[in-house]
Amino acid sequence: MIILAATPIGNLGDASRRLVEALESVPVIAAEDTRTTQRLLAGLGVAHRPRLIALHDHNEKDRAPELVELARAQDVLVLSDAGMPTVSDPGYGLVAAAAAAGVAVTVIPGPSAVLTALAVSGLPTDRFTFEGFVPRKPGERASALRALAAEPRTMVFFDAPTRAAATLAAMAVAFGDDRRAAVCRELTKLHEEVARGTLAELVTWAEAGLRGELVIVVDGAAAREVAFPDAVTQVLELVRSGTRLKDAAGEVSAHTGHSSRELYQAALAVRG
Repeated sequence: MIILAATPIGNLGDASRRLVEALESVPVIAAEDTRTTQRLLAGLGVAHRPRLIALHDHNEKDRAPELVELARAQDVLVLSDAGMPTVSDPGYGLVAAAAAAGVAVTVIPGPSAVLTALAVSGLPTDRFTFEGFVPRKPGERASALRALAAEPRTMVFFDAPTRAAATLAAMAVAFGDDRRAAVCRELTKLHEEVARGTLAELVTWAEAGLRGELVIVVDGAAAREVAFPDAVTQVLELVRSGTRLKDAAGEVSAHTGHSSRELYQAALAVRG
């Protein structure tokens, strides 16, 4: 069996009993960085020394078949450096290969930087989207953010501290200076900090420089005040450009607040 296990994102006290029990018993650990895993074992006082196999972005495709075969006969614990494997970390390719081969996969849940930042951000948590790492290159970053300008759900991003000021500035351009956001730094660690404000305010705050692991949480776009007939026209324009009617109704609903079902039925009636 393959066991995905969440590890602490900063505070060792967040390690679950199930994680410690697995570390004390599994014969094989596939780890993003074996040195980090060795420090985890030492920090948790685990004397057991399983076989450690490196599993990272550069070798996952080649290593997955071997690990899947190992997992047919024995448990293979999969760890990333922090948080849950597969979430902006190695593991997805291995899980997909295991599923295709009929090998069982289970999870030991635990710390998550995404959910921790969302919970503490002070922004709506009922609906959210995880966007992973912000693109490094300015052009790609600007394009990716523009595509999210009308996203109504709260958005969660990962970013490097050295790029955070530039990323927040790009977000201010794409989303507007007054869009609310939160930068969550060093979560669960001694110097944990959550800065909340508008994007314009956070750009100024970040220009002094940031250190440590961070997560950026941004409020979703407010529904635009678009009259229903105009919203139906938007749906029809999308359909004329090649979008399926159902998809067009959903897209317009997302940024106008009108019911996608009512938009669909109204557009269908106009089309005859």
